Amino acid sequence: MVAIASRYVVVRDLRLHYLEAGEGPPVVLLHGWPTSVQLWRHCLGPIAASRRRVIALDLPGFGRSDKPLACSYSFPFFERVIDGFLDEVGIKRLGMAVHDLGGPLGLFWASKQPDRLIDLALLNTIVFPEPSWAVSLFVAATRIRGLREFISSPAGIAFMFRLGIVDKTRVTRETLRLYQEPWVTKEARHALLKAGHGLHPRGFDRIVAALSGLTCPVRVVYGSRDRILPDIGLTVARLAALMPQIEVTELTNCGHFLQEDCPAEVADLLSEFFGRQS
Repeated sequence: MVAIASRYVVVRDLRLHYLEAGEGPPVVLLHGWPTSVQLWRHCLGPIAASRRRVIALDLPGFGRSDKPLACSYSFPFFERVIDGFLDEVGIKRLGMAVHDLGGPLGLFWASKQPDRLIDLALLNTIVFPEPSWAVSLFVAATRIRGLREFISSPAGIAFMFRLGIVDKTRVTRETLRLYQEPWVTKEARHALLKAGHGLHPRGFDRIVAALSGLTCPVRVVYGSRDRILPDIGLTVARLAALMPQIEVTELTNCGHFLQEDCPAEVADLLSEFFGRQS
């Protein structure tokens, strides 16, 4: 059984939490909103077993990492944090797996330094600057009084997970507790909301301009029954048109949080993909 270590590092005066396992070429896993490293808990061991050093990072504002309020949660902010984190843990070249908000953050970081990517996996994420009605509604909800208090509350997070998972039996009390725990204070919930609307559309323009320059192997694994990103099929088709090397797997019985919906299948697919470069 692969040992998984829980660690902390300080980057730009922020205390960041991460999980680490295995040895070999590194892979960094980036979660989205409103999740944490817990989203990757079923994937860490299998990817590490494929002879990769795998790290799941709690982004600032999430999980057990610091949740500052005096910051923008913008593309440049996260770019600086990711750069600093990689320096602190001694990573030069790496693979990435990204989900939801972690997708644009990872792709924005890679847009200026694509040669540092060994391989890339994209899971139910946002890539293009034209938001769907669902994304526009979500961003608005993070700003509107009443709605913003609900979506950042334990009840709101439970609602989000039930919406984003097809197999409702997987939305257990224990699973919900893992994701609700970081938001026990008003300040933490405020940081979560700021992280939900901090990305400027121009950042997505930079991402799209850089996509065709990514020459590393790219794997897309997505749940097609996504009620949070209902345009995910269109996103995947547009990605395939821009990156001829892309390899796509559609999981027809999975929703947005596919790592929770189909944990074993997602872990097997990612470990097989990342194992090719070990």
